[in-house]
Amino acid sequence: MAYPIVAIVGRPNVGKSTIFNRIAGDRISIVEDTPGVTRDRIYTRAEWLTREFRLIDTGGIDMSDEPFMSQIVQQAEIAIDEADVIVFMVSAIEGLTDADERVAKILYRSNKPVVLAVNKVDNVEKRADIYDFYALGFGEPFPISGSHGTGLGDLLDEVMGHFPEKEENVEDQTIRFSFIGRPNVGKSSLVNAILGEERVIVSDIAGTTRDAIDTRFTTPEGDEFTMVDTAGIRKRGKVYESTEKYSVMRAMRAIDDSNVVLMVLNAEEGIRDQDKHVAGYAHEAGRAVIILVNKWDTLEKDNHTMGEFEDLIRTEFQYLSYAPIIFVSAKTKQRLDKIPALIKRVNENHQRRIQSSTLNEVIMDALALNPAPNMNGKRLRVYYATQVAVQPPTFVVFVNEPELMHFSYERFLENQIRKAFDFTGTPIHLIKRART
Repeated sequence: MAYPIVAIVGRPNVGKSTIFNRIAGDRISIVEDTPGVTRDRIYTRAEWLTREFRLIDTGGIDMSDEPFMSQIVQQAEIAIDEADVIVFMVSAIEGLTDADERVAKILYRSNKPVVLAVNKVDNVEKRADIYDFYALGFGEPFPISGSHGTGLGDLLDEVMGHFPEKEENVEDQTIRFSFIGRPNVGKSSLVNAILGEERVIVSDIAGTTRDAIDTRFTTPEGDEFTMVDTAGIRKRGKVYESTEKYSVMRAMRAIDDSNVVLMVLNAEEGIRDQDKHVAGYAHEAGRAVIILVNKWDTLEKDNHTMGEFEDLIRTEFQYLSYAPIIFVSAKTKQRLDKIPALIKRVNENHQRRIQSSTLNEVIMDALALNPAPNMNGKRLRVYYATQVAVQPPTFVVFVNEPELMHFSYERFLENQIRKAFDFTGTPIHLIKRART
């Protein structure tokens, strides 16, 4: 499902990133701490009163690089285009400035709800300084403090009041997938190549996210798929196409609405940091992942080229060790016919359930093969394991003391589970709990 998006907008140095981190809270630390996951820190998942949403930080711009107004306009346009609710942040220390009024004029012309937050109200005396901000025309200003974390509850209550109504879950038997990746890796070409095949039946269906059009097609084998609309399907203008923040936002919506995510790399350009940013979000969201290396036809190859490129991917994307890699060409349609079957396989693995008795046999065999080492004179004891969720497969392991399970031993148990069962293409989560 697509989650509401909240964008924090404002001039530099009003504390946007601080508030971003405050709202995200412990959600950041919950994200799997695996070496190699590159986090852009401009987006995260957040939750308030059991309602999950996506949070965008549009800050961090060095105003000395480009003219003042072009930066502000670019920030505001990105936020306006993607956000369901905009948090317009100002500072009580500096008071109302010309830069604030410029941002306000841009936001005021939009049809998006705007909630005004006055940051750096660190004490009661400062509350008197917020009334000047009524002049911006966005109603009541909400005093908050990034330093102390005060006022965020009232702010989030107001923000949540502007969220779209939760959509009813309509049963969809098709496998929903999307192509993600930075601009110009060939997402649009892949979409057109797949849908251009005369042997597939294609129809457009209404999407759930801001008038997006998802495309449903049926293969000759009778398998039904729904291709989720992404930035690669419809161009949005040069400013957006060249902006990393924008491509990440679009990928977030597509990932949230997909069962399987196809991460597209450009064989000509190799791997860039932005590839890691986008792929990291798919991993953290717990989606099934396939890595597609597009434009494979353009490289001069020998018997070692494919193996060397695959080794590079495994090195740069260590956290996606479970993701299968396929080398394709949208231009020549090389190996495109293999994609539907691979999507179907990883989707089945993403939903795979393991009986507790079978799972515990594997766990106990693993313990016998490699007993847990002593830590501070204590030894980890594993009593029982059970699967509690799918998409992704999630297992709870009951132990004597969770802190005794070292990260490396947790990885060992995960690898043993993967050896016993086919979890190709999907992350699996292990949760450690003390037996009560």
